[in-house]
Amino acid sequence: MTWVNAVVQGILLGGLYALVAAGLSLMFGVMRIVNLAHGVLAIGAAYLALEVADRLGWHPFLSLLVVVPVMAAVGYVLQRGLLDRALRGGELAPLLVTFGLAIVLQNLLLEQFSADAQRLDVGSLGTASIRVTDGLSIGWFPLLSAVVGLLVVAGLGQFLARTRTGRAMRATSDDQEAARLMGIDNRRLYAIATAIALGTVAVAGVFLGSRTTFDPGAGATTLIFAFEAVVIGGLGSLWGTLAGGVVLGVAQTVGAAIDPAYGILAGHLVFLVVLAVRPRGLLPAAVAR
Repeated sequence: MTWVNAVVQGILLGGLYALVAAGLSLMFGVMRIVNLAHGVLAIGAAYLALEVADRLGWHPFLSLLVVVPVMAAVGYVLQRGLLDRALRGGELAPLLVTFGLAIVLQNLLLEQFSADAQRLDVGSLGTASIRVTDGLSIGWFPLLSAVVGLLVVAGLGQFLARTRTGRAMRATSDDQEAARLMGIDNRRLYAIATAIALGTVAVAGVFLGSRTTFDPGAGATTLIFAFEAVVIGGLGSLWGTLAGGVVLGVAQTVGAAIDPAYGILAGHLVFLVVLAVRPRGLLPAAVAR
């Protein structure tokens, strides 16, 4: 039963990782940008939720009514004001720009909030659980995180497949010049894509901040886990990101069941194995689209 419990908890953790990685996957799938500021932006959203909750007395989940629109607006402005220019400089320029942005944001958070660890208080939801058997209990919060991660991935997939804007994003991703000849404004689409990506980052940041403590330096770890989930699943594939998050989560919880010191290491080792065996990820067809 110990191993069953480890796998179940890993699947739930994988849903949270998929939620964290969804925005990163969307930006790469649409614009071919690896956003190195992704992790610190998620932590920034957690701090924003903390401020809203403290000042207005709101529940952290209710603070999403403020945090999501603010982060989406930041994404839109960031794309139009900074990343658009970086894209004209070739493939390396966006990496350097987002890396620099991550450093600046981390230091701003450190200056504003200090290095003290914080946590969003979700009350009894953080400890409540469903008892399945004597050896297996499922926490309500991990279950909610996994469900939200699944819904976000499914919603983004339906948006890209069913809506006019989503189809235009896919067309621009496949052939930017052809899309431009058809009258598609790729700069506007990129800004919308980044706004949506940062909106999902806001949701992820609130769930991360509610699950565990965070500080301005936590963005690097968040980025690593998100990047590993995206690469394991296949760059640019949303459903691959979900699969990658689950694989990473199960690897970590099974490793921790063997020895608590092996949890994070096991996830990294699985990441390396996938890179060696299937360098294009678990869903290469989606990447090749």
